[in-house]
Amino acid sequence: MRDGNQGDAANHEMTPAMRLMTLQSRHRGLDEKILDLQSQPYQNQLLIQRLKKEKLRLKDMIERLRNDMIPDLNA
Repeated sequence: MRDGNQGDAANHEMTPAMRLMTLQSRHRGLDEKILDLQSQPYQNQLLIQRLKKEKLRLKDMIERLRNDMIPDLNA
């Protein structure tokens, strides 16, 4: 018997831990892509620069999320 619960998991908001894992995975993927592009003899410097900016943006998001997940010890 299906009562409409089959899509609930896909409709729930991601937990902070899940979001953190997703961001970290994307960050590692960009790192690998940058390293791969840099190893090529004819590098696309503009693409590498854009990927590095995206990687820094993800790093900032990861740090903010980590800080939000850790309770404030001075409170």
